[in-house]
Amino acid sequence: MALEVKPESQDKLSALLDQLHDHGSIANPQAPGDYAWFMQGVPSVHFLSMSVFPGADYDPLFVLEANFDGPPGIFWGQLEAAIGIDLRAMLRCCKRPLDQDGPLHDAVTAPDSRAPVAPYLEARSLQPSVYHHGNRGMTRDRILAEGELFRAIRTELATANGDGPSPYRGSTAVDIHRHLRAALLSTIPWLAERAPARVPFLARCRDFFLVAAFVVVVFLALALPGLILAPMMPDNRYLILLALGLLGTGAGLYAMRDPLPGTDTAGKFNLITALFKPQTLGLILLAVILYVVLVWPITVLISLLSGLPLATAQAHAPRITLFGILSVPFSVLGILCWLRFLERRDSSQDAPPIDQEMVRQMAQREDWIPQNHMGSVVLIKPGVLRTIIVRAGHFGLGLVLRALPNSGVRGYLGSMRTVHFAHWAFVNNGSRLMFFSNFDQSWESYLDDFIEKAHAGLTLAWGCGVGFPPTRFLVQDGASHGRKFKAWARHSMAVSRFWYSAYSDLTVDQVERNNRIANGLRKPSLTNKEASAWINDL
Repeated sequence: MALEVKPESQDKLSALLDQLHDHGSIANPQAPGDYAWFMQGVPSVHFLSMSVFPGADYDPLFVLEANFDGPPGIFWGQLEAAIGIDLRAMLRCCKRPLDQDGPLHDAVTAPDSRAPVAPYLEARSLQPSVYHHGNRGMTRDRILAEGELFRAIRTELATANGDGPSPYRGSTAVDIHRHLRAALLSTIPWLAERAPARVPFLARCRDFFLVAAFVVVVFLALALPGLILAPMMPDNRYLILLALGLLGTGAGLYAMRDPLPGTDTAGKFNLITALFKPQTLGLILLAVILYVVLVWPITVLISLLSGLPLATAQAHAPRITLFGILSVPFSVLGILCWLRFLERRDSSQDAPPIDQEMVRQMAQREDWIPQNHMGSVVLIKPGVLRTIIVRAGHFGLGLVLRALPNSGVRGYLGSMRTVHFAHWAFVNNGSRLMFFSNFDQSWESYLDDFIEKAHAGLTLAWGCGVGFPPTRFLVQDGASHGRKFKAWARHSMAVSRFWYSAYSDLTVDQVERNNRIANGLRKPSLTNKEASAWINDL
């Protein structure tokens, strides 16, 4: 949820957030330390943060970011029950929306108002454009329960048989599994239940279907020049025009292929080599499949637009479909030429101004536990092409992250295993891009991980930001400029004045480890091979 703040109320709002933070940090009988009161009051939330982002180009922005289980309405209701008074005071520091939510804001912020806050919060909430869940399919209760199981196992292994010899010493992996399960089953009865599927089969099928549908839509959009021109001209004229277009865009792209001086990060792209890569052969196979799939819909479309009988339209559809698919390379080269033209003229910040006082405040809140949090808001570069690319790129990237075999289900984001939750979202009517992440280890090592292992995806997702390090062909260079990228990212960040984690002692890896141990103990018995793999996690 992102709300504009009255400029004169920025300091007051920051003070309210600090007060809420201090309330959760001080131990007393009414509000135990470590946010125990928040754990009880909002039992669906994994992570929650509240920040105020100042900006020279916009009024300050109050952002409440949450990752939770279940429907949004239940979460917002729980949050109001826990900190409704604090939230109402914060909302009074925010500007009245000029759209249909204005009356809701008036009702919530009126003097002595008792109107519920939750409906307004839900109405103003945003959906992320790209979203990653590091331990997908794991509810907060399941993560906490499996964490308790891990601690119970440690206690059992350390104290079994009192001062006598441990019954686990010298036992085989199969015997240790059997003894542990028998010892813990009475106190942890859910071990007798079958483990629920983290990602149901139908949900996984839906993920792949959405990716396939996105690919088809993108392919159709790229084929539009051919689909439009093919009915208007004979074959020879169309093919000559297409060949000239390919030569022209190819020559333009070749002339602009090199990085600008001082921006190269040794990322190379060889067209000849790329033509023989498995991915290219896969695209050719995809084009053949799409040709077969699209002939009938295009037949129907021709009949509807021209009024021709279906049989006559069916005779023209194969030719038009083929010419449309043949125009896809031209569309791709044309877009790349346009994009490269813009990239060569983009401005970037070599040394963005960084508020050292804000950095000091952020450093004071970092590295207290294995997890950390960051939030960033940047301006988006203007232009029609950039708008289309960033919107379509984010949408496609979000679908792919959900469909990748390892993404989320085993804690992976690409090859990284340090991200609990991460998402991007568009704010201020799409003119700014907001990023939030809950991650393990320090901020420096987190960005180093991204730069080394996922710089292409990071450049794709964030390269639309004003001042971003120079990019090439949308995914090259960019975030690979490590020093410049870190300075740019730090410049865009704000202090997380209130940040809550429901399982602050667990890393992404530990959550997955606990899950593997629990799944093993749920089984009445294991084979020697299964037990040998299972015991490595103890």
